[in-house]
Amino acid sequence: MKMNASTNPNRLSIRPAQEADRQKLATLIHFSPYVHRHLGWRSPLDWLGREPYLVAERDDQILAALACPADIPDMSWLRLFAVSTAMPVSDAWEMMWPVANRLIGESIPIAALPLQNWFRRLLEISHFSHAFDVLMMKWVDTGQTIPDVPQDLQYGIRMMNYDDLKIVYDLDCDAFDPVWRQSIELLEIAFQNAAFATVAEDRQGIMGYQISTANNSDGHLARLAVHPRARRQGVGHTLVQDLLGHLRKRGIFKVTVNTQENNRASLLLYQKAGFKKTGEIFPIFRTNQV
Repeated sequence: MKMNASTNPNRLSIRPAQEADRQKLATLIHFSPYVHRHLGWRSPLDWLGREPYLVAERDDQILAALACPADIPDMSWLRLFAVSTAMPVSDAWEMMWPVANRLIGESIPIAALPLQNWFRRLLEISHFSHAFDVLMMKWVDTGQTIPDVPQDLQYGIRMMNYDDLKIVYDLDCDAFDPVWRQSIELLEIAFQNAAFATVAEDRQGIMGYQISTANNSDGHLARLAVHPRARRQGVGHTLVQDLLGHLRKRGIFKVTVNTQENNRASLLLYQKAGFKKTGEIFPIFRTNQV
């Protein structure tokens, strides 16, 4: 189905992206001067087949692409906006964003993480508002002792396995606001890519988890959540300390984590574990529905 733009002197059309567009989209994303890519477990091309995922096309050439499919039913992120040199970036946005927004529906909030000023300006003129900031923190090994997990805890730490994913997903929904929740599909991808993934478990079941990635020299704490029933019991701190001890044994002495600037409990947890703010800040914008 083609959705013709109203101001279309050069036969420009807006239509849903198709699997057959994959190579053209890859070229657009790689070579275009204006590309917004959401930071996440899936690449922009991985969202092909999910709506809304739009392309602006003229004479069989894809000039721009915009994708904001929802991962969970009640929340969506702007995952891709790319524009070639053959089309003004503001024109592409003004033609494509209203179509995508209409397809999503007014009841679904949409968030974006603009890393470039040009994209931030487009969001601002389209009535996105700056909601809050996410900041980066870093732990650098100073050689201080990292305590082992105490033996007298009412819970234990063990490696996560595939059979835990459904429970971890339910915990995730209980622990996070919709803007930060992820589908079980994305959590499975995160688990598959993890260098170290663990759960905290007591007699009632899983009460917290963490998923981390790592390369040869650095680690990143990608996901940490504690069930509301288990908060204020040191579960998050224990999971982090266990992670840092494990990574140290692997020869990894730097670990990063991102958290909301206004999440005081999270900031205190990471500061207690030895993380310090790096000064890197990522703004989160959202539509008024959020």
